[in-house]
Amino acid sequence: MILHTVKQVRRIFLILAGFTLLLLGTIMIFTPGPGTPVILLGLGLLAVEFVWARRLMERIKRQGARFKDAFLRLEK
Repeated sequence: MILHTVKQVRRIFLILAGFTLLLLGTIMIFTPGPGTPVILLGLGLLAVEFVWARRLMERIKRQGARFKDAFLRLEK
């Protein structure tokens, strides 16, 4: 019973921290601050609990890899 409660508290903490970081990162895009890394950190936390966040993170990773490959081709 205690283990069940610890899992619930952990899950609630991850969700709250993830959405908080997502919100702060969005605000930081328009104000000084590291908006993009904070958004990615928030999505990373949310990806532990939500499929939509996991899919979004995978899409961002794919796009980042494509951008990196295109950039490296331009350098040559």
